[in-house]
Amino acid sequence: MVKAIIDITKETNQILNIIKARQSLNDKSAAINFIVEEYGADMMEPELRPEFIKKMLKQKGEKPTHVGTIEDFEKRYI
Repeated sequence: MVKAIIDITKETNQILNIIKARQSLNDKSAAINFIVEEYGADMMEPELRPEFIKKMLKQKGEKPTHVGTIEDFEKRYI
């Protein structure tokens, strides 16, 4: 476990207290860990999540759309 002394704003402190209470956590360190784990799950390595793999496998089987030139693309999509 790493120990850290941090400076936070009054608003951040209030938010940590709310998260601590809502999640029934013991202290603000647990609240910070909760926030980082939740945020990190969305941010870190999304390509390894099962939903992403299913989506890519589904798209792999789809027929590609031919749009031709950039002008054709602009007419069709822009």
